[in-house]
Order: sequence, then structure tokens, then C-alpha cells
Amino acid sequence: MSSYKIAPSILAADYANFEKELKRIEKTGVEYVHIDIMDGHFVPNISFGADVVGAMRKHSKLVFDCHMMVSNPEQHIETMARAGADILTIHAEATNHLHGALQKIKAAGMRASVVVNPATPLSAIDYVLDMVDQVLIMTVNPGFGGQVYIPEMGRKVAELVSLREARGLEFDIEVDGGIDATTIRHAKEAGANVFVAGSYLFKEDLEERVQTLRDALYE
Repeated sequence: MSSYKIAPSILAADYANFEKELKRIEKTGVEYVHIDIMDGHFVPNISFGADVVGAMRKHSKLVFDCHMMVSNPEQHIETMARAGADILTIHAEATNHLHGALQKIKAAGMRASVVVNPATPLSAIDYVLDMVDQVLIMTVNPGFGGQVYIPEMGRKVAELVSLREARGLEFDIEVDGGIDATTIRHAKEAGANVFVAGSYLFKEDLEERVQTLRDALYE
């Protein structure tokens, strides 16, 4: 587990100018960029795939935190590794072979991350917690930006913190959905340390909005 990290979601950026948007993100001093991969099946929306990630990789040295909102994510592990993903996050709900898929992510040289939707209990990932580098708790239902943070997810984050401490593990806890200068405090107090933000950051001046999140975390 490491210090607080802010991960701007490029899903909320200008799709026609990813190179420019990546440079803007880098100027804010954040460590991560969050990249949502959506297939129109696991979630109703469609975004982009490994080819676009590979094109972005040429223009940025940021950590690519890739969130696979796709069915059967194990089919895309090698292509995402070749594209330049650093962290690959897969949904517990999207595969029948979660343990094996996480093993494949590690074998491909990426950090392994698992995600659960709001209604999915932590018991669904209980037996893989010892092999992941990160757990993502969805604080909205996945598929679209601009949704409202679900405050009950703070309790899930706190439960995950307790599980991590009880087992002496060190994975990061990430939250994604409805994060702004108010909800980031709630998620931080629950125990999260990686914060994905999209609409909040990109609808105004990006550097100023990143600073408001930092202020909220460190005040």
C-alpha cells in the first residue's frame, strides 16, 4: 500500500485529442491515468480497446491504470500487455476463472487488480486478495461517467481495509465513480488511497481541479 494517488479518467477527456490530453494530465503531476475499456456487453457503453491504448502509450510515461469493463477479460490480457498497460483491473463478475485470469495478468508483466460492482459482496474476491496489487471498489454502477457517488460504498471500503489488515496484505484500494472534492474525503476516511475522477476534473480547468482534490486529501 502506498500514498494517495489521483487517477484522471481519460473517458471524460477530449477523444479527438488524446495526445494533448495526456500532456495536460502529466502537467498536473498525477501518477496515473485511468483508462476505461468497455465492450458494450458487460456494460452498455462502448469505449476503445488495446489499439487506442497502444497509440496513447507512445505519448505518455504515466502509469496506465486500465479498467477492463468487458466480458471474459482473460481474452484480452496479452494484447493489453503489448499495448502498454501497467495495471490491469478485471471485474470479478466478468469471468468464471478469476484466479486464473489474475495469474495471467501477473505472468504478462502487469500489476493485477480486481474490481467489484456496488452490489457485489467482498466475499466474491476473498480468495484472490493475496495475489492482487490493487482492489477497485466501484462507487457507481459501471458504464457511464457523470454518475452520483454511492455513499454506502464507504462501508465496503472500510470492510476491505479490515480484511487487508487482518491478513497483513498491502494492496492499494481504489475508488471510481462520482469522485469530487467532497466525496473524495468520504472515500479517504473509509480507507481508499487511489481515486479515479473524470467528469469533475475535465469539465473545468484540469490543473485547478486536481489541486482541489489534493487539498481535500491533505487538509
